[in-house]
Amino acid sequence: MEWNQRCPACGEQADLEVLRESHDLLLRCPACGHVHRAPREAPPEPLRVRAIVSAGTQSRPGTIELMPDDLVEVGNLLVAEGEGDEAVGVEVSSIEVKGGGRVPRARAEEVVTLWTRVIEDVVVPVSVHRGRETRPFHQRVDGEQVFVVGEVYTFRGRRVRISHIKLRDGPVLRKEGWKTVARRIRRIYGRFERDETSFSGRR
Repeated sequence: MEWNQRCPACGEQADLEVLRESHDLLLRCPACGHVHRAPREAPPEPLRVRAIVSAGTQSRPGTIELMPDDLVEVGNLLVAEGEGDEAVGVEVSSIEVKGGGRVPRARAEEVVTLWTRVIEDVVVPVSVHRGRETRPFHQRVDGEQVFVVGEVYTFRGRRVRISHIKLRDGPVLRKEGWKTVARRIRRIYGRFERDETSFSGRR
């Protein structure tokens, strides 16, 4: 695991090696070898955004989990949850924001309602961390596709190693080698492989 920040000893902005994780982080600089502690920032809590899910001539209410600063656009593929543990892949057809207007794109924290239509495949939310930055993806896959903790997958052309998987029924898979199928996943968490040096590229 790595944490991108400036070394307090040599001033180098680098991916510092995480030696230990607890209430704070123990970091080592690859440039000068300096070891120091840094506060561990809590990740932002996801939002539950109201959604209207349409399938043919029928519509029903649901919710979509998004991070506060996620940019939502018409045409995005997301996951909507209904009653119980029901979850379906959906495409955003309209975005209603605070004040009652409809827009082609908005930050999740500005959205009042997402109007969506059901698609056949499963859409898996993916959060990729690099230092203090987080990059969200939504990957359209077959519901029976298997994802394994510790293995590398390609999301939107970027190589990502899975660190843990949050399941829809509550548990978190953290142990390397543990696996599940896409339809059971609430969110995948991971980190870019070492050859992925920036967040550039199309979402």
